[in-house]
Amino acid sequence: MPGTYEDLTVWQKSVALALLVYAITKTFPRDEMYGLTSQVRRASVSIASNIAEGKGRASDPELLKFLSNARGSLYELRTQFVIAEAQGYVSIENYKKVSAAIEEVGRLLNGLMTAVRARVEAAAKSRTRKANT
Repeated sequence: MPGTYEDLTVWQKSVALALLVYAITKTFPRDEMYGLTSQVRRASVSIASNIAEGKGRASDPELLKFLSNARGSLYELRTQFVIAEAQGYVSIENYKKVSAAIEEVGRLLNGLMTAVRARVEAAAKSRTRKANT
């Protein structure tokens, strides 16, 4: 896959999601600074970071592993925002904004994972054909 992680739309959208999360969590209660606020922020940063790290690895199987980690962080973020909304830390409007951004990143991430997985499988089939000839 040519280009850098910065060229990936999913990475760009993940960074935008992290920035949105940081803006929204500024309104969380101060007593949550080392609790939910910190967890939410770390999960949001982890998504883009894992995409970047995976892209910097030497192989598609490694990229796939880090994309999977990014998806795990995305699910973690979704769960944390459900809790934050239930606690009244986030408005419905901001909850909907974050949810929409999470869904978009999820779709892009799943699409990229599908494409990378297909390349991994095609490479494995190619190696098997070469070994059998």
